[in-house]
Amino acid sequence: MKAAAGKFPARTVRVKAPGKVNVSLDVGPLRADGYHSVASVYLAVSLYEEVAATSTETPGITVSISPDSTLDLDGVDIPLDEKNLAYKAAAIMADVSEHSTGVHLEITKRVPVAGGMGGGSADAAATLLACDALWNSGLSRDELAHLAAELGADVPFSLLGGTAVGLGVGDDLSPALAKAQTDWVLVAADYGLPTPEVFRMLDRLRAAEGLNVAEPTAVDPKILQALRSGDADALSRVLVNDLQRASIELSPALRDTLGRGEALGALAGIVSGSGPTVALLTHNPATAENLAEDLRHYGLTAFPVHGPVHGARIISDTLL
Repeated sequence: MKAAAGKFPARTVRVKAPGKVNVSLDVGPLRADGYHSVASVYLAVSLYEEVAATSTETPGITVSISPDSTLDLDGVDIPLDEKNLAYKAAAIMADVSEHSTGVHLEITKRVPVAGGMGGGSADAAATLLACDALWNSGLSRDELAHLAAELGADVPFSLLGGTAVGLGVGDDLSPALAKAQTDWVLVAADYGLPTPEVFRMLDRLRAAEGLNVAEPTAVDPKILQALRSGDADALSRVLVNDLQRASIELSPALRDTLGRGEALGALAGIVSGSGPTVALLTHNPATAENLAEDLRHYGLTAFPVHGPVHGARIISDTLL
């Protein structure tokens, strides 16, 4: 199809972006602005969301979920309007792009919804990159990361990928030189845990205990050292997530999942972010495959992944 004068040809740009595991997550006290400061180590893992952005002659933004999604989305409420992070990402790109068009976003869901792995953030990161290419916006990765920060703390990391230290509310990112592979099994739940609810539960637990915590300003260097060397045994001894006990309080079954994983040979287990996805650390890809298979025998949804992996990346750009 040839483009009319002054117009770009109709195209579909497809981008994939990774989910993440919080290898460590220290959470500070509730701040006056309603947020919490954190110190976290993010690891991008090999479970990807995909967004196909297609230019349309009709103005505006539309969103759909691809039938190729691997998640069981029955009963899962995914907004397809301006409440969707991908929609918001496209709207931001339209505001800063000189040649924006109407756009349809088809999202292929693979990262558990409301699972503490940043699936919605991955959709947003993929959309930013896809719309930048679709509309020839010419923004640098740093400029896209600045826009990503407006959408949420996890969006810049999905754009960046790899391993990073997150401070502030998690959006003050510093890449970490930790490229050695670690292998995990992710155990997904058939329900979600809203992140704000988990933070509120943590605040209630701390208040009931009269526990005062300091503002986190750095991550444990032992975690970064273990990630740099790929030493799974050392890493297993320093995994930490302050939100884990709040997630378990809201969903006691998580304790059973963690126990089951460790009983079947995981080096250690941790709730990923606000949960309810559980990440189980293993020695290598083969042990991860075997552990995932064993967990499936107990009726659990488990899949092996590895990290770190690259951030959002264009995988196809097709003229229509």
